[in-house]
Amino acid sequence: MADPFEELRPRAFAIAYRMLGSVAAAEDIVQEAILRLHRQLERGERIESPEAYLATVVTRLGIDELRSARVRREQYVGEWLPEPLLVSEEDDPAQHAEVADSLSLAFLVLLESLTPEQRAVFLLREVFDYPYAEIAEIVGKSEANARQLAVRARREVGERRPRFEASRDQRERLASRFFAAVEEGELEALEALLADDVALHGDGGGKAPALARPVHGRARVARTLVAWARAAARFGGAHFRRVAVNGQPGVEILDPDDRLISVMALEIDQGEVRAIRSIVNPDKLGHLGPLADIGALLKAGRRA
Repeated sequence: MADPFEELRPRAFAIAYRMLGSVAAAEDIVQEAILRLHRQLERGERIESPEAYLATVVTRLGIDELRSARVRREQYVGEWLPEPLLVSEEDDPAQHAEVADSLSLAFLVLLESLTPEQRAVFLLREVFDYPYAEIAEIVGKSEANARQLAVRARREVGERRPRFEASRDQRERLASRFFAAVEEGELEALEALLADDVALHGDGGGKAPALARPVHGRARVARTLVAWARAAARFGGAHFRRVAVNGQPGVEILDPDDRLISVMALEIDQGEVRAIRSIVNPDKLGHLGPLADIGALLKAGRRA
């Protein structure tokens, strides 16, 4: 029997993922919210708006999850980045633009600076356009308090909110040149595409080799990327598959058997690559397909 509320799942997931930056955790709280909705209806309770009910439960569960996640992230090994979402290039362009604006890794990282309540109010208002009266009910605050939370969140996020190249075609052309230069190990070509203050971020979570801290500056970032390309060549080669990562240009980096090693996403603005984010932690990649055995690849590289 088809789930009568299945059409509400994408909106609920959209809220949950933006709240948590985790695919698995978002799916879990969406499933829990839908189960609660079914139980309420089975008990004969009247729910005027199932969509509003799900938004409320998902947001409140998300706030609880964020509170416990903060403790875990304090103990996280290395830099924490969100779990990547891949967006099909065949998606409707208007939808793609909306996803790119509100789901970028850079934006989700920035939201980490907010309290759980600020994050919830900011997302419900700025991304999903909920009225303050409804937001107040969802987060269990007065409308005045909800407005204050939104103001503080906008102040915190405002100036640091990432900007992206307006033209998708321009982003894609630059990204194609960038990834070709990385694969070929062309240092000068890479440097020409990078902003002076470009930053390279890596997330291995202690489960896979990754940067201990971000690398900054055009020359250092270019040298690091070329070193990665040479290391990949030693263990039999890795190849790129172009994808949109959270709405931004990116690649899946695959081993010779098409198993996933990592995901890389670019932040492009004013014709330059301003940030590169590489996610290698296998715990954050399992939802995307079969994973490479990085330990075996490293052993092969050392033998080579």
